[in-house]
Amino acid sequence: MPQKKKRTTMSAEHKAALAQGRNEGRSVRLYLEALEAHKPKRGRKRTPESITKRLDSISTALPDADPVSRLHLVQERLDLSAELSHLGAKIDLTELEADFVSAAKAYSERRGISYAAWRELGVEAAVLKKAGIGRGAN
Repeated sequence: MPQKKKRTTMSAEHKAALAQGRNEGRSVRLYLEALEAHKPKRGRKRTPESITKRLDSISTALPDADPVSRLHLVQERLDLSAELSHLGAKIDLTELEADFVSAAKAYSERRGISYAAWRELGVEAAVLKKAGIGRGAN
């Protein structure tokens, strides 16, 4: 009968390091996702008035539209209504930014992420400076 291997347990230090890595990764991911979600879009910005005007024109076109066109108009109406409700809402990135600032330097060093890579993803230079990541990083 083969001998059973003795199971070794992780040390408390190793468990703490894993937890720290998970927390840093989560902070970085949430901040980058928020930046991506609120990145300015190209083209003319929509105003509440232009959205309302388009919603009115959809309402007029719906009764006479063929079924497939009606489907697309209904979906556009739903999209525009959602956009209109979120138009005035501003996202508060301060908490996510604070978590990012506390985690980014260690994350960068551990993963070999350069200042240029952060900047290319849209992280502001001032935020990187607060995090302690300089231009000479990696």
